Amino acid sequence: MYHNRFGWKHLAGLSTFEGRRLRRKHFPQVVLDELAATIAHSEQHHAGELMLAIEAVAPAHEPDTRQRALEVFGRLGVWDTPLNTGVLLYLALDRHHIELIADRGVGAPDAEWQTICTQLRKDLAAGRYREGIRAAIEAIEAVCRQYCPAALSAQNHLPDQPIML
Repeated sequence: MYHNRFGWKHLAGLSTFEGRRLRRKHFPQVVLDELAATIAHSEQHHAGELMLAIEAVAPAHEPDTRQRALEVFGRLGVWDTPLNTGVLLYLALDRHHIELIADRGVGAPDAEWQTICTQLRKDLAAGRYREGIRAAIEAIEAVCRQYCPAALSAQNHLPDQPIML
């Protein structure tokens, strides 16, 4: 599991507004559909199952973004794939955080996830949301190809459509 801040200036009091603004601006339905297609295509080449969760405004009950991502990981059932190969890419827009959580069936070292988060952080800080997330999905695919190759009975157990929280 790896986490990383986007690298933007975090302005207290404006984070809720900022999260909602970023969601409206960067994640219209056409972008979400494109990202879903990218996820679906990537999952044809390995047994990993990726979920993308984007939260405009994180709930007040969990101030720690890492803990919130773990909560989302559990609530969305990412941990409940038959081969334990679920991967969650979680973006907390208002908190400017990225969390990448992989289940125990994906034996990739933290350095692999750190590289992906570092590049995604740079892309998001530069305003390249669509391109950055697409590149992160492709990088996650490469990790999954290496650490959880395609299984004969691999099925898609998690939705490909990004989850907007």
